Order: sequence, then C-alpha cells, then structure tokens
Amino acid sequence: MTVATTTETVPGTVLAAQDVDVNNAPKPDAGNDLNNNSHGKDMGDSKELTSKDLDDYLHHYNKWQQSRFGRALQQWIADHLGLKFDAEIKWKNVLMIGGLHLTTVIMFFKYVWYSTLTTWLWGFFVGGCAGFGVTAGAHRLWTHRAYKAKLPLRIILMCCYCLSGQNSLFDWVRDHRIHHKYSETDADPHNSNRGFFYAHVGWLLIRKHPECIKKGRLIDMSDVLADPVIQFHQRYFMALKILFTFLVPSMVPWLFLGEPLYLSFLANCLLRYVLTLNFTWLVNSAAHIYGNKPYDSRIRPAENRAVSIVSMGEGWHNYHHVFPWDYKAAEMGHYSVNVTTFWLDVFAKIGWAYDLKEPSKELVRRTLEKYGDGTHITAPIGHLKEVPEQETTKSR
Repeated sequence: MTVATTTETVPGTVLAAQDVDVNNAPKPDAGNDLNNNSHGKDMGDSKELTSKDLDDYLHHYNKWQQSRFGRALQQWIADHLGLKFDAEIKWKNVLMIGGLHLTTVIMFFKYVWYSTLTTWLWGFFVGGCAGFGVTAGAHRLWTHRAYKAKLPLRIILMCCYCLSGQNSLFDWVRDHRIHHKYSETDADPHNSNRGFFYAHVGWLLIRKHPECIKKGRLIDMSDVLADPVIQFHQRYFMALKILFTFLVPSMVPWLFLGEPLYLSFLANCLLRYVLTLNFTWLVNSAAHIYGNKPYDSRIRPAENRAVSIVSMGEGWHNYHHVFPWDYKAAEMGHYSVNVTTFWLDVFAKIGWAYDLKEPSKELVRRTLEKYGDGTHITAPIGHLKEVPEQETTKSR
C-alpha cells in the first residue's frame, strides 16, 4: 500500500504501513482509475522541467509591469499615506475585489429587509455546494489525494467548485501544494508571517514574491493535468465560472421559485459570493494565527473551531498541516463542524468515494505526545488532582 504524503508529514517520523488506514475500498479496475497516477506522489518538483524551461517561464512572467498610472498611484500612496509595499499592486484585482465587497455591503443593508425565506434557503444551498467543491474537490481530492473519486463525483465536485467563483482548479491546487511544501516562507503564496490581511486577501492584490513564482512553476502538476475533468475545466474555465458563479445562482430562483431577479442577483452573485470567498480565505489567515496546537506546536497553523464551522471542516488546521493526506482534515469532531467529511462518507457509502486515507490512532498519539502543546483532549491536566476521601467522619 502506497501513501501520498507531503514534506510536512510529522517531521522525523517514518510512516509504516500500519500507520495508515485506507477505508471503503471497493476498488474499480485499475486500468480505468485515473487516480492511480497519484500513488507515491510527494507533491515534489517536476522531474521533466529543465533550467531553460524555468528561465523562459520567469522571463515571460516578468514581462508584466504596472501601468504608468498604477506606478504613480502607488508612489502617491507611499508619499502621502505612508503605506509602502514591497511589490507592485495589482490595481485590477484591487478594483474588482474591493468593488465587489464595497457594493455588497451597501446593497446588503439596503435590501436585506426585502429578503424572503427563499432568498436565504437558496443562498445557503448554493453556498454549501460551492464550499463542498472547494473543500472536498480542490483541497482534499485534487491537492492532497486524500481519497479517490469516481467520474460522477469528480464532475459534481468540479461543478460545485465553479460555484465558488475562484481561480482555476489548476491554479488553486498549485498554490495550495506550494503552501504546504513551503509554508510560512517567501515561497508561500499567502505567508501568514506577513500579517492577517496579507494572508487573507492581500496576497491576491500584489505581485507574488519571486520565490513563490519560481516554486509554483517547479511544482509537479502532472497528476492533475491527467484528469479529463480538470482538462475540461481548464479549457472552458471562464465560461464555466460565469455560468455557475453568476447565471445559475441568479436565474434558478427567478425562473422557478418566484424570486425577484434583482433580489436573487444581489443575494447570490454578491452576498453569497463574498461570503464564500471570505470563508475560504479565513483558513489561510485566522486558522494560521489564532488557536491551539495540540499536534505540532512548532508550526503556525492552529485548531480554530469558528473557522471550521464556516469553512465546512477546514479549520482544524494544526492537525491538517501535520497529516495533510487525511481525508477528514481533522482527527475528531462531529459532522456539524466538518460537513465535508459527512458528505464524503455519504459518497463512500455508494462507492463514488473510496480509498479514504487517515492515520492510525497510534501514529496520532505518538505525534501529539512528541510535538503537541499539551492541549489535546487526551492530555493530562497537571494542576488538577482528585480530592482524597475524608479519613474521619464528622460527628453529629
């Protein structure tokens, strides 16, 4: 049995076969299983990339420059507001992301009173589907290969991911693999050492660090590109994003549920979209700064229950960075704080999800005892002692 791991997996620990449990394994014919190409992958560098390929890529990437107006505006901000940035600001992203958030806040307070039960229920459903596409699809399946999925489930995950309105699946997986391999370094796309705002959204608003650009080109993505579902997504990315992020969420309530079109648009193309983005970003920011570290106190990612609730189970981040190949992305917790795991278990029941990976209890125990901060539920509470029984009985 071969297990895909990353360089972060329990430093100094060698995984034995008994340390990894693979559940629910009604295995299809290996010849038709596209996931088999991930066996043994360590998310390392591509072996086929030459130095010339890398130089050509960096040369092409570095052709991008700010406009003259963009440079002048950034200099004005530095001179008059004292805000200096160590990289070029991507003003187009600032306008799009900033404008989206500002418009949403204004429209929310103006039209929230017109909302109906249909508005909230449909928004909750679409938001849940979008979140599932990110957590179960982009994250646990395509980035970490924590389980395998048959074609129908991969198609569902791709469509759900398109509802989230984020970058292409290829870009998402590449950035997240870099994040795990080079976490909290200059190569990390959303390095939390640069502050909450940068880790949350700032990394999308300025030019990437040169190390991040270089490592991103080096990371091996051959297993992702081998999947025809990813190939289809890449080929029609913009059309799929427009269809699933904007048209479907807005048109369905209007055409079939009697919802006013303007209200459906505001609720799903603005509010729901903004919430989906920020719930995803909180995993990069809050879950890397706030919380306890029962599995490895040496790293920044932490266990954050609030983030887990809004991100469908992705906030148990200290555990996840130690065991990134666990399909649950957490050791414990009810389905209420890990909705993604609930749905993966449902799909496992019908055989669409299989070979669900998770570490053995013994491996988890060894790890938290060696590296944890002592906050695990099984850790002894040193300052509390049992009250001894009275040696004498008070006379009446």
